[in-house]
Amino acid sequence: MATGMLSDPGARKGLLLVSPPFLFALVMLAIPLGAVVLLSFWSRQGFTLDTTFTLANYQEAVGHPLYRLLLGRSLLVSGLVTLVTVLLAYPIAYFVSFKVDPSRKALWLLLITIPFWTSYLIRVVLWKVILGYNGVINSALMWVGVIDEPLQAINYNMGAVVITLAHSYAPFAILPIFVALEKIDRSFLEASLDLGENKFMTFIRVTLPLSMTGIVASVLIVFIPTVGDFVTPELLGGPGGKLMANMIQSMFLGINKPTLGAALAVISMVSVGVVSLIFVLLCSRWLGGRQ
Repeated sequence: MATGMLSDPGARKGLLLVSPPFLFALVMLAIPLGAVVLLSFWSRQGFTLDTTFTLANYQEAVGHPLYRLLLGRSLLVSGLVTLVTVLLAYPIAYFVSFKVDPSRKALWLLLITIPFWTSYLIRVVLWKVILGYNGVINSALMWVGVIDEPLQAINYNMGAVVITLAHSYAPFAILPIFVALEKIDRSFLEASLDLGENKFMTFIRVTLPLSMTGIVASVLIVFIPTVGDFVTPELLGGPGGKLMANMIQSMFLGINKPTLGAALAVISMVSVGVVSLIFVLLCSRWLGGRQ
């Protein structure tokens, strides 16, 4: 069968087109991921690695209460970031798709991507300035007389981390939802209105279910990478705001425990995968029930 496929000019052309991205993904993703998984089953003896198979890293990672706390906190923060980001992204995507003139949609999409024109680190530092003790928000509130002294509760906590991450990942959530909304046949909405439904119920029964693919994509695109973000918690989370990604970073670059760090990374990836799979299955069941 393989020989027959290779003899087909169309199959050879398709294989030629697929091979470069496949090799790129293999080298840049599969091999490093495999190395991390392999490292998690090794141990470190001084400055050398013991390649003897062991589960000691996973036993320590699962048994230590600090690591369980960090994992739970990471999933909670990522979930909050995802919820805030998608709730804010959907109205924007809806407005661009349904309210903006088609000739100006490209301009609006360009404006949405403006945050990507600067470094991610610069955007985080700017939020640190905005939310800081003497930052923009505190200065403005003091200027109008709302407060007498700067608020300390808006910086160096999980709220600041959620706000910063939601802003940083907003375009990732807006664009998939916009694409899903653009694919909706407007005649479905007109038919719903003609059958007596109001605009709100038309949105609930027609627009929202038909745009669920974009919502699911946005949730996954935001949730998965925010679990591994360590820059924002480091700069804005404060002493008690560290997440699992910060611990993994310190394992590799600080306290020289790469094998334990690899085990924590694998556990985090598996946890994120399980949560994402559950979410996708629940959405599929909900859409199936509606159909």
